[in-house]
Amino acid sequence: MAVNPLPIRLKQARKRAGITQKKLGVMIGMDESSASGRMNHYEKGRHTPDFSTLKKMAEILEVPLSYFFQEDELSAEISIEVDKLSKAKKLRLLKFISELKNNPAE
Repeated sequence: MAVNPLPIRLKQARKRAGITQKKLGVMIGMDESSASGRMNHYEKGRHTPDFSTLKKMAEILEVPLSYFFQEDELSAEISIEVDKLSKAKKLRLLKFISELKNNPAE
């Protein structure tokens, strides 16, 4: 059975941002009395946030939405760095990746 990366990534992003579970919950619009518990359930994988909630968390934590679904650490970090690039630089990166992939010498 595959491990759901979302709880792991959510906790990593929240800790990286230096925000408590309660504060993040309140920042995305949860009631202060239940924010910590609800966020804990998300980080433990007991519940999964809906798309709009996850999008709010991504914006506050300054990570792309795709970050939460990366199965390995390197891909997660790459998604953060790529998200910071301009559209023009993303296109250059895409071309570079395509060239790397199609180069049999490496």
